[in-house]
Amino acid sequence: MRPVCALFLLCAISACGLGGPGFRDPSVIIASNANFDPARYAGRWYEVARYPNAVQSGCAGAIADYQMQPDGSLAIRETCLDGTGAPLREIMGQATLSGPGRLSVRLAGVPGAAPYWVLWVDEGYRTAVLGQPDGRAGWILNRDPVIPADRLTAAREVLAFNGYDLTDLQPSGAMIPR
Repeated sequence: MRPVCALFLLCAISACGLGGPGFRDPSVIIASNANFDPARYAGRWYEVARYPNAVQSGCAGAIADYQMQPDGSLAIRETCLDGTGAPLREIMGQATLSGPGRLSVRLAGVPGAAPYWVLWVDEGYRTAVLGQPDGRAGWILNRDPVIPADRLTAAREVLAFNGYDLTDLQPSGAMIPR
């Protein structure tokens, strides 16, 4: 199999939540944020930490821009960053609300949709925790590139409460204060 085809297949499998172990204990009940407001969520988010996933392979960090659409969905533009913060590549997509705090995300070039659950957003919509219920992916996002220590601690606690193993959580570039 050609390397490019193998990479695409790996990305597709990861994005759809198929194959490979997850990063959370499936016996732990996972809950999405029932009060999630997509309109307040819209805007720019900086990835602070993530679990390894094939779609973001080679990215030191990412910036995700969500824009409300007239039909209530969110258009997504995710920019993968290199180690200096320069853009490497972009992927476009769309997120539709599939339940309270639950998004069905379709990314361009990736077959199928993946469930992204909003596990927590702080009251000011400054920090968010997203995860896939099968535990194959998870992210800590923040409105600013640097997250305050108290909100980072809270975000990590939310992941742990939902059964995620924090040992595999990777900081994204230099976005977490040293």
